[in-house]
Amino acid sequence: MAAASWYHRDISRVVAEELLAKAGRDGCFLVRDSESVSGAYALCLLFQQHVHTYRILPDDEGLLSVQTIQGIQPKCFRTLPDLISAYQQPNNGLVTPLLYPVHRPRRGSDEDSDGEEGRAGGHRGSAGPAGGAGGAGPSAPIAARTHISQRLHQRLQEQVHSSPANDFMGFVAEYLNHHLQLDLEALRHGHPQLHHLSTALVTACRALHRRIDFTLAGLEMLARVFDPPVSPRSPAREQVSPPWATTALSHLDPDLELLLNKISTVNHLLSSLEKKVLKSLKETVSRHNLALPSMVAAPPMATKPLAVQSFEVKMGKSQRAVLTVDVELGTVTISKQGSGSPEETIPQDKILQLIKYLSVQSKVKLVYDREPQRSLSRDFVFPSARKREAFCQLLQLMKIQHSNLDEPDLISVYVGTWNMGSTPPPRSLASWLTSRGLGHTQDETTACIPHDIYVIGTQENSLGDREWVEFLRASLKTLMAIDYRVVALQCLWSIKIVVLVKPEHERRISHVHTSSVKTGIANTLGNKGAVGISFLFNGTSFGFVNCHLASGSEKTHRRNQNYSDILRSLVLGDKQLSAFDLTLRFTHLFWFGDLNYRLDMDVQDILAHIIKKEFEALLAVDQLNLEREKNKVFLRFSEGDISFPPTYRYERGSRDSYIWQKFKPTGIRINVPSWCDRILWKSHPETHVVCKSYGCTDDIVTSDHSPVFATFEVGVTSQFVPKKAPGSVPEALACIEWESIEVIIKTSSRSKCYIEFHSYCLEEAQRSGENTSQSCDIPGFLKLGWSAKNLPVLSPILPDLEYLGDQHLLLSIKGVESCESYGECCIAMRSMIGSMAQQFETFLFHRGEETGSMRGWMKVQVPKDRRSTRERLYEWISFEEEDAEPVADTPVCPKPPPQSRPRSLPEPAASYTNPAYFIFEGVP
Repeated sequence: MAAASWYHRDISRVVAEELLAKAGRDGCFLVRDSESVSGAYALCLLFQQHVHTYRILPDDEGLLSVQTIQGIQPKCFRTLPDLISAYQQPNNGLVTPLLYPVHRPRRGSDEDSDGEEGRAGGHRGSAGPAGGAGGAGPSAPIAARTHISQRLHQRLQEQVHSSPANDFMGFVAEYLNHHLQLDLEALRHGHPQLHHLSTALVTACRALHRRIDFTLAGLEMLARVFDPPVSPRSPAREQVSPPWATTALSHLDPDLELLLNKISTVNHLLSSLEKKVLKSLKETVSRHNLALPSMVAAPPMATKPLAVQSFEVKMGKSQRAVLTVDVELGTVTISKQGSGSPEETIPQDKILQLIKYLSVQSKVKLVYDREPQRSLSRDFVFPSARKREAFCQLLQLMKIQHSNLDEPDLISVYVGTWNMGSTPPPRSLASWLTSRGLGHTQDETTACIPHDIYVIGTQENSLGDREWVEFLRASLKTLMAIDYRVVALQCLWSIKIVVLVKPEHERRISHVHTSSVKTGIANTLGNKGAVGISFLFNGTSFGFVNCHLASGSEKTHRRNQNYSDILRSLVLGDKQLSAFDLTLRFTHLFWFGDLNYRLDMDVQDILAHIIKKEFEALLAVDQLNLEREKNKVFLRFSEGDISFPPTYRYERGSRDSYIWQKFKPTGIRINVPSWCDRILWKSHPETHVVCKSYGCTDDIVTSDHSPVFATFEVGVTSQFVPKKAPGSVPEALACIEWESIEVIIKTSSRSKCYIEFHSYCLEEAQRSGENTSQSCDIPGFLKLGWSAKNLPVLSPILPDLEYLGDQHLLLSIKGVESCESYGECCIAMRSMIGSMAQQFETFLFHRGEETGSMRGWMKVQVPKDRRSTRERLYEWISFEEEDAEPVADTPVCPKPPPQSRPRSLPEPAASYTNPAYFIFEGVP
């Protein structure tokens, strides 16, 4: 089937429609993999400027048939080419016969242009499996040998699960593609020596010879150190080789025979060395009557108590004061500067609200109870925005520690990414793990507050998996006095991701999944790709993806394709949501790594801007920012403000200069300084996530990349327990009602559609009827509408307001004929709760692409006796624009603070760039 050029494998629906639109003739067709049914296909056919999609399904016996209009008896075929040939005839139930196949576009070279991929790509064979259309071909024996070569090469690619040397892969690929046929020919003529295989192995193992010689000399020296002393009267010991080292292997090449002997000797030394050392040490102890100290387990390290912190501030217009925060005691003390005694001490339970001013980044308002029925507010101005954030963080931590909650509302998450450059790390990672260095960093008063979750992603990490994890745990234990637990580790060659949590959170972690995707040469090598981990923290889903994308300034399109492949292929999260875009499956998704996007500017101009710290000019030509603006990658993701210099490509051993020239056999390669290492995130609407720091270290210099860090304050939900026991009294139920839904899809199809509704608050997925209205007045767009009678009334499993306010609905628009998704979206239920219908609007996504938009009216009705709720720990901090200078010590009435718009919400409709929204408003 691979020779059939009309088979496009796993391209998306959008790409398929674009290819057919370019072909432009009625009867153009292609086949792609089905997105809804594993092992099935989608037949896409162009007729009268519209794309019709039919599913090709296998039956229990593997026979293929097309789902066509009712009344047409489906025909079964053993192969896909047979099926396509049959449907090239008329009257088979399709809108038109299959006339003009649309061929697969040729893919360019996958080798990274700056040479990071090695030479493995230089020996690639044909990528396609055997089969396909007829025509004049080679003679049978040669064709058979070519088929064997291709099949073995494919097996080689399938077996690559760990990182072999790139050179070795090249030698093996060279043999399979060019010399295997010569050995087959010799074998056919009765010569079984496989001369060309021996030559390939000898060539591939030359470097191993040298390395084993070096290792063997060291092992023999160490073994001699622990040999028992030789008495002058004793005969000299003879060097005795292990018996297998002298075994004649006459059928092997002499070089290979010598290599095997060396390996056997290394094996013998390694297996006997530990016993020899142990025996020698025991003899030394008994000979000199040495007493070995008893091994007493060290007591567990206690968590470091937080020191009392003081902040110099201004109150009112000119009065200076000192704020003292004692997290352990749970108090904030206000003292006038110069006076020894405190003016006022405020217990944490009396603090009602903390309001950050947006207009003055260093200013905060503290609202607290002073007397019954009377509140006070005071404004404080800190020396810097960092000091204000440190004060707010300490108060937040104080609230958390002294709350009576069994489960947390708020946790802190640390995310780090570092391309280690295939060199061991330094002895200390303190600056990286405590978010200190350049950019938006933690204040020294809060830098060593331990985070609840640490997520560490590395690329080009040469350490062993266990060695790296234990090194991280030991580093955190030294810094934080906490023995962090491992949630999961996932590796793909030298790309690694580790998730560590505080011991008290271990029981809150469940449903852990890991996955990896290769995007290296021909998407079969793991030197580039991604690793991911997902899990539930109580009732909140988290996803983390660490990736290493294609390198080279001119490889922007290839990096975009890597992102798309990872998005499509990573298997993470709830299996019931596998049909949804990966970015919609989690409450919070963090994506980071060496994304390798570069700066499109002359290197000398870049260096000049870096010296002047003119980062805005560089960010304007950052390829990742430009691609995001074009909606090519990371749709609706967020990223912290970048206020640190480019993290690549530094001179190793220093952070004083960039080494932007790379000398290669083909000439000088320019690697401009760039922000290759990035951390982005995407969260469900109306959830709480705040980036507290984003920067890089300036003292870890072992790699040409600087480590990057980001820390986040994240709201989480617990497994909700109803205040009323179910079944105690007849229960009033909550319900989700829809008045109407209107959808614009970017498609050339005219298919009828239905909507699938998924949510953790529903017992099972629900489905609407077919759309009640449809139009395609604007070419390339399909407008669909559903009235209330065709939309289901949804019944949540629990009717409590506190529970429903944390829930989200995932909607998928699917074609009736193909059952394939045209786009998915997420709607927060919190703002929809009430007796009156509320309007919502959002984007539709599919496989990382923006495919349309949706808007409508809905309401979530909650029974009167289930409307109680509570304030979350993160809700007592809010933001406010300063209208006028407030007067200090002014009594105020408690009132809900004005909340800032969550970053994860779409912007108002006026700022939408999606053409579908203009269609909503009737703008041509």
